[in-house]
Amino acid sequence: MTPQPAQPARAPRTEEEWQDLATRSREGLLRRLSRECDLLGEDSPWYAAFASVPRHYFVPYYYVRAPTGGFERLWGEDPDRERRARWLTGAYADVPLATRLRDGELVSSSSQPSLMARMLTGLDVRPGDRVLEVGAGTGWNAGLLCHRLGEDLVTTVDLDTEITESARAHLARAGFRPEVGTGDGMRGWPARAPYDRVLVTAAVNTVPRALLRQCAPGALVVAPLATGLLALRVRDAEHAEGRFLATPAYFVPMRGAERTPEPAPYLGGLPSWAARDEDFHFLLALTSGTLDPHEALALWRREQLPARERFGVTLRGEYLWAWLDDPDGPYAWALP
Repeated sequence: MTPQPAQPARAPRTEEEWQDLATRSREGLLRRLSRECDLLGEDSPWYAAFASVPRHYFVPYYYVRAPTGGFERLWGEDPDRERRARWLTGAYADVPLATRLRDGELVSSSSQPSLMARMLTGLDVRPGDRVLEVGAGTGWNAGLLCHRLGEDLVTTVDLDTEITESARAHLARAGFRPEVGTGDGMRGWPARAPYDRVLVTAAVNTVPRALLRQCAPGALVVAPLATGLLALRVRDAEHAEGRFLATPAYFVPMRGAERTPEPAPYLGGLPSWAARDEDFHFLLALTSGTLDPHEALALWRREQLPARERFGVTLRGEYLWAWLDDPDGPYAWALP
């Protein structure tokens, strides 16, 4: 959940001061992404998008943990200037922002900007590419894509009508009108296919076959799977292969037709250091239901603690599996 945003030294009083605070906050985020993440140097094709598409347009309110427990709602129309200033500066923190709760559960969020930058970089878009985003969220990601490619080439879809209506309004405020569809994102959006790039912004535990059927030959799909980001190159609807990017990725679970429950691995008896290790947790998630956690730990040690980018996924016809180092090598695990 979103931490408490930093408190500005003094809350703005005039519209000019509010605009100045927004500009300084956005520039601070850009500097952080450039300095700490080495993602958005001025030569990056995404720099202009992050500099030009205001995040606060897409998060008119969000939730943070309240000091006394529960959640506190920060919003851009708050008559309390101090709280409104917290909302504005918090919108440019490099953290995910919880934007929609239902019965105490997180339903939708604005992803962490540095993670979004890594995903967009990994998507490797080229001029003229048609892009499908699965999981519209606030619409900010689609806005960045519109700035880079043009709104006519961008489609974003979400299962929840409230989410898509809000995303459409946020995009319009920023000057963009891409296709925003309401439907099961796991089934794609056939009306605008074929796609050259597909970006999935909710966690999946398998490769949605319907999305592959809507891809052009050579398309690239980037999707969160097993706490990693899979970059899958598509040959056709029944053949695809790719490796994971280096970065960890934690997203709200996908809701849709091809979503199946994920069994929680039993961790009893594992060393405490292993249970806390990011890369080992990735291996546990990737092999959940097919590899005993103690066997996973033995493999992980034997292979010298392999990082995410040594793992990949292959689809050949009806067979879908994850692997270490080589799709035809000795370490392979079936996926749902």
